[in-house]
Amino acid sequence: MAGSTLIIKDLHVEIEGKEILKGVNLEVKGGEIHAIMGPNGTGKSTLSAAIMGHPKYKVTKGEILLDGENVLEMEVDERAKAGLFLAMQYPSEISGVTNADFLRSSINARREEGDEISLMKFIKKMDNMMEYLEMDLDMAQRYLNEGFSGGEKKRNEILQLMMIEPAIAILDEIDSGLDIDALKVVSKGINKMRGEEFGCLIITHYQRLLNYITPDHVHVMMQGRVVKSGGAELAQRLEAEGYDWIKQELGIEDETVGQEA
Repeated sequence: MAGSTLIIKDLHVEIEGKEILKGVNLEVKGGEIHAIMGPNGTGKSTLSAAIMGHPKYKVTKGEILLDGENVLEMEVDERAKAGLFLAMQYPSEISGVTNADFLRSSINARREEGDEISLMKFIKKMDNMMEYLEMDLDMAQRYLNEGFSGGEKKRNEILQLMMIEPAIAILDEIDSGLDIDALKVVSKGINKMRGEEFGCLIITHYQRLLNYITPDHVHVMMQGRVVKSGGAELAQRLEAEGYDWIKQELGIEDETVGQEA
């Protein structure tokens, strides 16, 4: 069975009247892992927020299509139900809602009424996934992200990914602040998801994550656009040489987009 396809066409996005994205074009298909890299302030996190419908980000032009459906006409929860998933750079803490309750509700939200996951099947799957990610099983009964360390929050985002099984996942700096052991565990979880029915867009600053997750495509964003694309070797060259060679090659001056949200 073929996976979903996310198509972004000439996407322009502004925040408080300031244009951040200036014509992003991208296509992510099931079975593919894409990495987006680029200097600070180029719009990488803005792209992820716009895809998921954060109200702070106003789309002024362009399209976002998921299997031909207009994502921009969907509410945030409808985007999630349609198969989009965002692992945020700074996950929110939700007091009073346990990790387990959140996960089960998220799974059932994507199922038809009467086809909810059984409690026993859910618990078995959650326990297996938590063990795979080397997580303390007690975390299932803790309030969502409350009191979690940075590494625990990141592992928890990957736990959500593995439990919910979205069609297209956007991982916004999932490697930020992780030590090498946690990085390996998070990468292991993402690699376990690889398959024809799963597409992934990883936003990262560093090659080190891509040492463990080999991307099919690497894209460089500058000045609110994708300015260069290639294979895994592009990320390796960026790690070795930085971004100046791309700026020189394309005649791009210093970044003027501003700080990313």
